Amino acid sequence: MTDETGRAPLEVVEYTDPLCPWAWGSEPVFRGLRAALAGRVHWRRVYCILFDHDDDPAPDAAAETAWYSRYVENISGHTHAPRAFRLSRVAASSWPASLVAKAAELQGPDVAERVLRRLRESVFVLGEPADTPALALSAVRGMPGLDHERLTADAASAAVLDRVRADHAEARRPVREVLSVPDGSSPHPGAVKETPDGGYRYALPTLLVRSPAGVRPVPGWRPYEEYTSAVDALEPGLQAAPVRLDPAEALARYRSLTEPERRLLTDGPWPPAGAVRVETGNGPVWLHSEEAETHPAVRRSSPAVLRQGSDQHSEAVPPNETPFDVH
Repeated sequence: MTDETGRAPLEVVEYTDPLCPWAWGSEPVFRGLRAALAGRVHWRRVYCILFDHDDDPAPDAAAETAWYSRYVENISGHTHAPRAFRLSRVAASSWPASLVAKAAELQGPDVAERVLRRLRESVFVLGEPADTPALALSAVRGMPGLDHERLTADAASAAVLDRVRADHAEARRPVREVLSVPDGSSPHPGAVKETPDGGYRYALPTLLVRSPAGVRPVPGWRPYEEYTSAVDALEPGLQAAPVRLDPAEALARYRSLTEPERRLLTDGPWPPAGAVRVETGNGPVWLHSEEAETHPAVRRSSPAVLRQGSDQHSEAVPPNETPFDVH
């Protein structure tokens, strides 16, 4: 693959998981970087499977949930990302959400972005991780622009399963540059994680910037400038300043914005007309009115939902979807 000049374009590989709290907290910076580099780099997501099949079950599920809730709360204190008022449980598996996210890529980048966002919000806004096929499919049901019937079929297909298995394997072949990462000033410097088989995988999130000139990994939770520095090291002069939009335009584009995102990505009075505010345990999430029509946070008639300029909206929760194989 080459650009119009005949050169191989810069590749950005995002190692992530739909249910990872550090990846959720990195979304403002990653959204800004994706918008700034749109059309000039090849951006690829690799789903690493944070919660895997071979993880040992907790002897006390309630105690594990209480511990993990505190862990997420501590992370949200660093990232300022929303967190659910109450986490129902620790996710049992990342496979269902990763399969749905990967299947959504077959419907184009806009749909893929919105599906992944809903999956992240299942745990960090609703407190109900999309860790089963039924929950992962239900989280995105009715989403504007999504062919849900196709998504259900694709997520259950052997082809998508093979792609996620390939992601799982790739994430466990980290480049040598991340095998030892100095602590520095970040609360999450991003050193590789050991796996049960004695190997390693990328810490989440990790961004890998790659070109024929070399590779620059940026692991963990980092400021925007560290990512742009990695890009500039391999492609000098490639401007990557955040794209700041009018608030109404930004909400129409992204459909869902946290407070850190709207501060980084918008410029103008907030909130725009028609925005729907969803309260969480660490600041609101703002939904576009069309997004709110089918968003689970609004479907469940939560008292924490406030429609700017109109009444609350409610709708029955849809039935569970048909499960698919994640093994």
